[in-house]
Amino acid sequence: MVQKVLLESTIESVMNTVEETSSLFSSGNINKLIGDIANWGLNIIFKLVLSLLVWKIGKYLVKLLLKICDKALSKGDFDIGVIKFISSILRMVAYAIILTAILDILGIQTASIIAVFGSAALALSMSLQGSLSNLAGGILIMLFKPFTIGDYVLSNGCEGTVVSIDMLYTKLKTPDNKIIMMPNGSLANSNITNVGAAGIRRLDIEIGIAYGSDISKSKQILESIMKCYPAVDKEKDIQVIVKSLDDNCVTLETRCWVKYEDYWDTRFLFLEKYKIELDKNGIEIPFHQIDVYMKSEAK
Repeated sequence: MVQKVLLESTIESVMNTVEETSSLFSSGNINKLIGDIANWGLNIIFKLVLSLLVWKIGKYLVKLLLKICDKALSKGDFDIGVIKFISSILRMVAYAIILTAILDILGIQTASIIAVFGSAALALSMSLQGSLSNLAGGILIMLFKPFTIGDYVLSNGCEGTVVSIDMLYTKLKTPDNKIIMMPNGSLANSNITNVGAAGIRRLDIEIGIAYGSDISKSKQILESIMKCYPAVDKEKDIQVIVKSLDDNCVTLETRCWVKYEDYWDTRFLFLEKYKIELDKNGIEIPFHQIDVYMKSEAK
C-alpha cells in the first residue's frame, strides 16, 4: 500500500515538472524571451553607436579647440615650449572628459575609476615633488622670459650662455665649453643676472700699481690699450679710475663696453697686455708682502 502511494506521488511530481517545462517553452514565453533579447541587443547597439558618435564629435571638437588655442597663444608671443605644454594639457583634459562621457553612456560606473586615478595621481605627485617644482619653474620661465636662448646669465654661482630651455631644466654653456644643467625650480626662485639681454656688456678689470708709481701715466697706458682694441665700443665711455687705496697698492679699474660674446676673450687679452705694457714703462704691479723692521737697542 505504501509503495503504491509513493509511486503515485512520484508520477504526479514528474507530471508537474513536465507541465512546468512545457509552459516555459510555450509560444508566449518564447516570444517574450526573443523580445527581451532583441531589446537588449538594440540597447547595446544604440549605446555603441552613441559612444562612437560622441568619440568622433569629441575628437573634432578637441582638434578645433587646440587649433584656436595655438593661434591665440601664438598671437600672444608665447614661447613654443609653453604653447606645446598648454596644448598637451588641454588635449589630456579634453580626452579624459570624452572617455568619462563614453563610459557613462555604456553604463560603466566612473566614480570608482576617478577615485583610483585620483589616489594614483596624489601618490605620483608626492613622489615627484622635485620634478613638479622644476616643471612649474619651467612654465614660469617660459611665460615671463627673464632670459632667452643665446643670453648670457648668472645665477646660483653658475654662469654661461643659454643653450636650451626645457620644461624641467635649462642648459647653459660656459666659456670653457662645459654644459651646466640647472633645475628650473631653483632657477625660477633665485636671482638671475642677464648680462646678454642688451647684447653688450661692460668689462671692468681691476689692477694694482705701487704707491710710488705715476698714476696719470698708468691711466694713459691702460686707456690707450682699450682704445686700440677693435672689440671695444668706442661710442661708449672708456674709463680708467682709481678704485681704492689698498694696503699694498693703488687699485685702478678700467671700464669699457664690448659685445657679450667677446667679453671673456677681451678680458683675458687685456690682462696680458696690461702686464706687458706696465712692465715696459717701469710701473710696478706689487704683490702682497710684509715689511719687517728690526729695531736694535744700543747697549
